[in-house]
Amino acid sequence: MINPESLVSPIGITLGRFIKNYEANYENASGALSQLLRDISLAAKIINRDVNRAGLIDIIGGTENDNIQGEAQQKLDLIANIRFQKALKYGGEVCALVTEEDDGIIETGNTFGKYVIAIDPLDGSSNIDVNVSIGTIFSIYRRVSELGKPATMADFLQGGRKQIAAGYIIYGSSAILVYTAGNGVNGFTYESSIGEFILSHKNINHPANGDVFSVNFGNYNEFNTSEQTYIQNCILRKYSNRYIGSLVADYHRNSLKGGIYLYPATEKNKNGKLRILYECFPLAFLAEQSSAMATDGSQNILDIVPLELHQRSPFFIGSEKMMEEFMDK
Repeated sequence: MINPESLVSPIGITLGRFIKNYEANYENASGALSQLLRDISLAAKIINRDVNRAGLIDIIGGTENDNIQGEAQQKLDLIANIRFQKALKYGGEVCALVTEEDDGIIETGNTFGKYVIAIDPLDGSSNIDVNVSIGTIFSIYRRVSELGKPATMADFLQGGRKQIAAGYIIYGSSAILVYTAGNGVNGFTYESSIGEFILSHKNINHPANGDVFSVNFGNYNEFNTSEQTYIQNCILRKYSNRYIGSLVADYHRNSLKGGIYLYPATEKNKNGKLRILYECFPLAFLAEQSSAMATDGSQNILDIVPLELHQRSPFFIGSEKMMEEFMDK
């Protein structure tokens, strides 16, 4: 007789089930953070759909506008920004958020929400025109301001050590959501046929070493001598240079295969280019939770206490042994 169970292939653990099981380990867990992560995953599903349709509808290209950073906005930048703002407002758990695309704090109207979020809605969006992987990066904090009142700047400038969760979504050959809540890093691949993120990368542990370095060689002549020396050493060892131009994609590859990502300061960007709140902090938190390292070239990124929302920094992140060698340069 055939066992009916043998006819059904296992689906795996969904993101929702994984989060619920995780919360069951904490006596006082209220479910609010779980709901917030589900709100983020909902927006990610919608953006993934938009990205997959990008060549068929009029969402490719620029808007002829600049964002608050003075950078040209792509249509998908605006779309992703709106998608996440709506999902977080309707979800009810976030009292306010800040994004790379907007100047100041965005209130959701949920003044009793316990959390605030810093988010880069669409990292590497200029690559959408040529079908290269792009992503979303997010960072979650428990608010420090009084419940029932509007969020304050202090809620967002707590410093990287105060993050309670962080993650990213990469929209590529498949959509993958990777996150940490301070207890390891796990990745979930989107299964569109059932509309769920399924656990696919359990307990991601960054390889201690690697043979890949990710850097924009176009800026090489503007790097300092020690940074140039490290890069030359990578070349002499015949390491592979892999630079996609989407931070999420570069980091994701290195976190699975081993490698180092370098974005030094340049003459044009003397304080570095990457944003501490939206890019550096969340990826540094993920790195620390997966046995990797992240610095600004002199100190751990997570030890920085930012002074403004759009503060920038040089950024170096990757496999522990490669980072130790880089810091000893």
